Amino acid sequence: MRARPHRPRTPIRPGKKKAPVRADPTSTSTPTPGATHKLHKLLAQAGLGSRREMEELIATGQVTINGKVAETGDRAGPDDVVRVGKRTIHFKSGDRLPRVVLYHKPEGEIVSHDDPEGRPSVFDKLPQLRSSKWISIGRLDYNTSGLLIFTTDGELANRLMHPRFEVEREYAVRIMGRLTPEVTARLITGIELEDGPAKFDHLSDQGGEGSNHWYRVVLKEGRNREVRRMFEAAGMTVSRLMRVRFGPINLPPRLKRGSWMELDETEIKRLLALVA
Repeated sequence: MRARPHRPRTPIRPGKKKAPVRADPTSTSTPTPGATHKLHKLLAQAGLGSRREMEELIATGQVTINGKVAETGDRAGPDDVVRVGKRTIHFKSGDRLPRVVLYHKPEGEIVSHDDPEGRPSVFDKLPQLRSSKWISIGRLDYNTSGLLIFTTDGELANRLMHPRFEVEREYAVRIMGRLTPEVTARLITGIELEDGPAKFDHLSDQGGEGSNHWYRVVLKEGRNREVRRMFEAAGMTVSRLMRVRFGPINLPPRLKRGSWMELDETEIKRLLALVA
């Protein structure tokens, strides 16, 4: 029996068509013309990477503003010439929306551009970009399947990933055996891991057959292999793990494994409004 994914009250339900990204003068995720903004945020919004990656890029002296090597905390505006290496960066104006793609990750793919073992990467399946790159909103390990979200806007990615925003992640979990009331209580109130305590904000029994049993869990952080490690710490073995929701976005039932779909203009505006 499959776990039934929880549906938040106002989920984003992607449409079937891949609509082109059009102007949105009300978008709050892009710089206001004439204003200055933190440089690392502007670079993230331009699709060069996450805010943390941009801070590291600036710290290593690879970014200049008007010919001067930039420093952490510098600000820039539309009249400044910003370069990363020899590349001039053109910041988004307020009339452009970021792109957002949903991907149904199968087991056996990594969420990385480079892998010494040469394993398949989720990035190999995504549409190609010319002037920016896809930023993964959260990760899934090699043996975990389900919803991945990618965007060209580092600021949007930060708001969905940063722990202080407490964005929910929901998983369908299949384990060997069943949880006792005592173990269930430990997983909800807090269980000790090597990198600190962890707990599920919601845990419900979804039934099962034979030795396998399904559960639905929700947590508000994304530490490495956290769901698996929590069950292992409780003495249970996870035989299958699938992410079915990230924040306001559910994994679309029609999105097949290994396939992607792009949010249309209306869906992106709604997402930006929900995380503003």
